[in-house]
Amino acid sequence: MNEGNILPKHVAIGSDHIGLPLKEDIKAYLNSLGIECTDCGTFTQERTDYPIYAKAVARMVSLKDAELGILICGTGVGMAIAANKVIGIRAVSCSEPYSAALSRQHNDTNVLTFGARVVGQGLRT
Repeated sequence: MNEGNILPKHVAIGSDHIGLPLKEDIKAYLNSLGIECTDCGTFTQERTDYPIYAKAVARMVSLKDAELGILICGTGVGMAIAANKVIGIRAVSCSEPYSAALSRQHNDTNVLTFGARVVGQGLRT
């Protein structure tokens, strides 16, 4: 997840309504690794606007209230654009592990975004 493959202690995570099911799966996985997660929402599948959650996660990371952030929407692109508006954030949208790892190692990214419709169970062709 970060340089030297040292796991973070605390991650902020958020999603819009489309990413909610995948967010819950990721939280469970991170918790199983002993990583604390702060869930910045959303908490229902009621339609909502992704920038609300992108800003919440990005602010936590920017203020160093979390080491890293994860954001999930339909494609991950909107979340990355919105998160990158917060000073100190270097968000990247990745759909596979190699780019995610190298973006962290070489570009010091601190927020990973991806799309529930392009990875995992929501994959669309």
